[in-house]
Amino acid sequence: MPIRVLPSELIDQIAAGEVIERPASVVKELVENSLDAGARRIEIDIERGGLGLVRVRDDGAGVPPEELPLALARHATSKIGSLDDLQAITTLGFRGEALPSIASISRLRLASRTRGAEHGVELSAEGGTVMPARPAAHPPGTTVEVRDLFFNVPARRKFVRSDATEIGHIARLTERLALSRADVAFRLRHAERVLLEAPADREEPSLDVRVRAVLGEEFLERAIAVDEQVGAVSLSGWIGLPTASRAQPNEQFWFVNGRSVRDRLLMNAVRLAYRDVLYHGRFPAYVLFLCLDPRWVDVNAHPAKLEVRFRDARQMHDFVLHALERVLAATKPDAASPAAVSTYGGRLEPRAHEPFTSGLRASLAGTRELWELARGVREGEAGADDFAALADAASRAASGEPSSSSMPLGTALGQLHGTYILAQSREGLVLVDMHAAHERVLYERLKAQCAGAEVPAQHLLQPLVVDVKPHEVDVLLERRAEWQRAGFEIDALGPAQIAVRRVPALAAHADIARIVGTVLADLDLGTSSHHLDDAADRFLGTLACRTAIHAHRRLTLPEMDALLRQMEATDRTNQCNHGRPTWTRLSLAELDQLFLRGR
Repeated sequence: MPIRVLPSELIDQIAAGEVIERPASVVKELVENSLDAGARRIEIDIERGGLGLVRVRDDGAGVPPEELPLALARHATSKIGSLDDLQAITTLGFRGEALPSIASISRLRLASRTRGAEHGVELSAEGGTVMPARPAAHPPGTTVEVRDLFFNVPARRKFVRSDATEIGHIARLTERLALSRADVAFRLRHAERVLLEAPADREEPSLDVRVRAVLGEEFLERAIAVDEQVGAVSLSGWIGLPTASRAQPNEQFWFVNGRSVRDRLLMNAVRLAYRDVLYHGRFPAYVLFLCLDPRWVDVNAHPAKLEVRFRDARQMHDFVLHALERVLAATKPDAASPAAVSTYGGRLEPRAHEPFTSGLRASLAGTRELWELARGVREGEAGADDFAALADAASRAASGEPSSSSMPLGTALGQLHGTYILAQSREGLVLVDMHAAHERVLYERLKAQCAGAEVPAQHLLQPLVVDVKPHEVDVLLERRAEWQRAGFEIDALGPAQIAVRRVPALAAHADIARIVGTVLADLDLGTSSHHLDDAADRFLGTLACRTAIHAHRRLTLPEMDALLRQMEATDRTNQCNHGRPTWTRLSLAELDQLFLRGR
């Protein structure tokens, strides 16, 4: 076949295939044009899932009569005029392809009137053939009607889904557009049914009001505000609490300079920020706005303008990641915040019986005096004053009077089935999963030690020989650097034996052979319940899980209180390393309601 220039109608069909994938694409392009025109109210009407009709009416600046025919010409736009404009785009549209692409695959009517004009002007197009413009009655603004979408492209029409599916895509798209501009009123209707009504507060547009209207009050109640800025780059919005995660990623909204995007780099930064506080298979909810100099981001990366390219992608990724990590670090017990209640169901599996080690005592260095007091009483070395102090602590626990208002987890009352700690706070009854809580405390301590100086470790007088499977020796040798970072010194003795010569201080008195074996098995099989991407963090998480106290270990009241205090001082302790909740609270009001008190 010889090389030849394609006919214009075929060029239009190819362009339409890049820009218009489904009826929601039509809505996106038309609404973005309305926003660029300065509209303050946008009404969207659809029929038959958008295939029968898509009508977008706005009260924007309108199109002058002499420019109306150009609106349907390919690569005709009022938004850029030079290469410099293309390098610093501030409008949502700029390519000049949307309207001609839509006109080439539908029956289109475009009517517009500028402010101050005596009347409006309209023109029609069918399958790319444009009719002459003619006067028409029309209020200030623009209306675009798109009927019989894909009527002349039957192959493309076959890929369109059911009306319900296409309505869902349009509704979610409209939600994104409404979230991007709190100062613009939106209304979406299908036939006579209103699917979305988002009025604008003209006097003082408030984004939280718009978020409430689109996502509901529950989203804000279970979200944390984000407000970070470094130089000319700012990140704001809300991220959902880890306990407000969802089974599907259907409440994830990213906006870059007011443009709704689905950018992999930004989504990956959020995913990594949640990596050790989110339960496996769950997705965080968020509404985030990134603002930066338009010259630092290229929005001309894809015809649909859903992807962007940053001039310094790594720097932008790290800025978002560290900003969200700082916010999520505050997800720890707080008397003023809701309890860390699980929303993803299921139950915590009972832990296997393991000897209680000094790892817990070593990890709770901030409350060492409680440990020493408890140890002295058990060993019969405490004096009368020590017994009095311990009796006072037990009395406070029994009476449920926290020693300070800065103790949101209150004071320990006892254990339930050797697995949960029962505590009483000023707000009510607190339940703590002691293994999950201690696991998080150890993990955060290990991460801090690895990020700073060398992990405190203890050399063994005699190497500990551990029998392993032959293939596990290879796994160990491949990951020797990770073991060393965590405080271990391990060598291969033979085809199925390893020698442990140094161990972390927190595990000095633990069952080292068992810990090494379980960590090796987790890392080798790739079935660790941790979903951390970073190999070092995954190793530390597994080590913390295997080293933490397990179920059926009896703790004294001072030991329980020590763990509660350390939870309050440790970041991210609302969830364990696997993302499961570590504690929950029943308020006094909930308890009264449970027992029908006051009725």
